[in-house]
Amino acid sequence: MRSKTLKTIFQLLLMLTIVLLTVQCAGTPTPAPPTQPPAATQPPQAATQPPTAATAPPATQAPAATAEKPYAGVELTLASMTDQYVTAFRYLIPIFEEQTGVKITMDELGYVDLYQKLTADFVGHTANYDLMTVDIVWSGEYAKNKYTLPLDDFMERDKAELGLDDILPVAWTLGEWEGKHWAYPLAGYANVLNYRKDVLAEHNIQPPKTTKELLDVAKALTDATNNFYGIALLGAKGPAVAQDFMAWAQQHGSTMLDENGKIKVNTPENVAVLEFMGELIKYAPPGTTDYWWDQRETAFRSGSVAMMEGWSIARAGYEDPKISNVVGKVDITVAPVAEGMEPRYGFGGWGIGINADSDPKKQEAAWLFIKWLSTPEIQKEWIRHDGAPIRRSTLEDPELVAEYPWFPILLESFIKGDGDYRPRIPEYSILQDALGSYVNAYLVGEMGAQAALDAAQKQIEENIR
Repeated sequence: MRSKTLKTIFQLLLMLTIVLLTVQCAGTPTPAPPTQPPAATQPPQAATQPPTAATAPPATQAPAATAEKPYAGVELTLASMTDQYVTAFRYLIPIFEEQTGVKITMDELGYVDLYQKLTADFVGHTANYDLMTVDIVWSGEYAKNKYTLPLDDFMERDKAELGLDDILPVAWTLGEWEGKHWAYPLAGYANVLNYRKDVLAEHNIQPPKTTKELLDVAKALTDATNNFYGIALLGAKGPAVAQDFMAWAQQHGSTMLDENGKIKVNTPENVAVLEFMGELIKYAPPGTTDYWWDQRETAFRSGSVAMMEGWSIARAGYEDPKISNVVGKVDITVAPVAEGMEPRYGFGGWGIGINADSDPKKQEAAWLFIKWLSTPEIQKEWIRHDGAPIRRSTLEDPELVAEYPWFPILLESFIKGDGDYRPRIPEYSILQDALGSYVNAYLVGEMGAQAALDAAQKQIEENIR
C-alpha cells in the first residue's frame, strides 16, 4: 500500500513539472542573437589587467646595455640595395648582433625602389631607416639636403681605430662631398672588361686595350647565326643606359660637365660617344635595348657573349656553377680607353650612411656597425661573402689574392680610378633621368645622336631652373 502511494505521488510531481515547463516556454519569446557577446562570455575583469610575473608567458626581451655592450637593445633598420654585397650583409649582421646586442633589420630593395623609399623617408623626416646604402652619385644630393649625418666628427673621434690611410683614396668618393663625408666607404667597384679567354684564344685575339680595338673585336666575334655575340651592353630606358653612356664617355675622355661645372651633354665629343654606342650595339644580343644590369649579366653568364664591361663586384659570380655557364672561362682586364688617352678607369660603388633624423643613440649604434664592418679582419669575411673592397690591404692580402686572382687588376683600376665620371652633383638625378630617356631613344632608332642629346640637354635645363 505504501509503495502504491509513493508511485502516485511521483506521477503527480512529474505531471506538475511538465505543465510548468510548457507554460514557461509558451510565455517567453525567443531572444534575438546578441549584438555583443553575452556577459557570461566576456573575460573577467582581472584578465584585462597586465598578467602577473607568475602567469605571464615568457617574452623575448632586448638585451640590457653593459659597459662592454653599451648599445645592446638598440634596434636599427638598414635599407640596402640588392647588389651582390647584400649576401655579405646577411652573413655578417647576425655576427654583429651577437657581439654587440644591437639588432639590425634589413630591407632589401632594387635600385629605383631604394632611391624612392629613401627620398620619401628623408623628405618626410620619418626616420624609417637608420642606415642606408648610398650610391656614389647621391653624395651631392644628400649633402645639399642634409639627408644623411656628416660623419666627420665620428671619424675624428675614432681615427685611431679606423685605419683611414689604408682606405684607397678613390674610395672616399663613395660618400664625400665638398670636404665632408656624408657616407662611409662600403663597396668599391671598378669598371672592368670581362672577356671569354677561351673564345679570344681560339681566334688568336688579344684583349682589347682601346675602344676602337673593342669595337673591332666585338664585330669579329659576333656570329648571330649561332646565337653568339661580341658584347653585352646596357640599353633599357632609365638609369642603366644613362650610366652606360657616361662610362663610355669617360673612356673616350669626355664629360657631362662644362669648364664651369655646369651640365652640358650635347657636345660634339658626347655625340661621337653616342654614335660609338650605336655601332657597338650592332654586335650585342637581340633585345639589348631592354637590358638592365641583371639582363646584361645573364647574357654574359649564359655563355652567348664574348665580352662585357661591368662592375668588378660581379666577377666572383662567374665561377659559381649555380648561376654561371662560363666557369673557368673568364678573365678580366682594365677597361679600354680611347687611343692616346691617359688611362683613367671608371670607379663606382656604394657608401653606407646614417639617417640625420635618427635619434642620437641609434646614430651611435649605426656608427658602431660601420666601424666594425670596415675593420680589416671583417673586410676579409665581407669579401668572401660577395662584398667589394675599399682597403689596399684587402686587395694585397696574400690569402685573398690566391682566392681572387683578379685583385691586382682591381688595385690598378682603383689607383687610377675616376669616381667623378658620373658627376656627384646635387642635380645628378636630373641628368640621369634625361640621359636615360634620350640615349635609349637613339639606340632604338627614334632619334639621331645630336637630336637625342639636344633633347636631353633641354630637359635638364628645364628641370634645373
